[in-house]
Amino acid sequence: MNRLTTVLVRLALFLAFVCAWEVLPRLGILNARLLPPLSDVLAMLGQLVGRANVQEAMMVTAAEVVVAFVIAVPLGAVIGVAVAESEYFGEIFKPMLFYVFSVPKSIFLPMFILVLGIGFHQKVAYAVFSTLFIVIMSASAAVESVKPEHVLVARSYGATRRQILFRVYVPSMVPILLETLRIAMIFNFTAVMIAEMYASRTGIGHMIANWGENFQMRQLFAGVILLAVVAILFNETIRWLETRCSTWRT
Repeated sequence: MNRLTTVLVRLALFLAFVCAWEVLPRLGILNARLLPPLSDVLAMLGQLVGRANVQEAMMVTAAEVVVAFVIAVPLGAVIGVAVAESEYFGEIFKPMLFYVFSVPKSIFLPMFILVLGIGFHQKVAYAVFSTLFIVIMSASAAVESVKPEHVLVARSYGATRRQILFRVYVPSMVPILLETLRIAMIFNFTAVMIAEMYASRTGIGHMIANWGENFQMRQLFAGVILLAVVAILFNETIRWLETRCSTWRT
């Protein structure tokens, strides 16, 4: 199947989905109170974007996501590199990291609420905790992906530790780390949404939870579409950066 055919099939499936969403509730095949027609949802989305309280909630959520991401990624990368580079730290912490990584992080949310209360710090801390382990594991794998012979050649030519880091390690690790950023943002964004829906007074996740509890389905689906668009835009931006850096692979 060539590229054009693949694109056309994807477009056809998307159009079929859109048409079904619009037509089936209109014909009464699906309950319009549970699944409003797409045109009604999009009209509501336009109204929500213009509301001051929704804009404020989006800003709160964006701040939580950005702060947690900025903390979790560098911290996880440093720990991951240390675990991969040090045999001592690797033997001690790698098994522990694998065990903690396999545990669903949502079960720890009540502990964060009890310790930190309900607010900005609690949501950021929980998002950092949820994101940290995937960054650690990926950074460790990125370091281990560097070919030892490249490091050996650099050392034989008298390269300093700094030169080896930026001329050998970084170019080899960047593609993996960019992929990690995409995955980390998914974990980060999901954690913030869970924290806002579970126990929060602010944020778009809190508003979506309220819309669902109050059976405001047009607002609910409009909020979901809004968050989906933001997530897709970020994902595609990182994918574009990854493609640009693909020539750095060794």
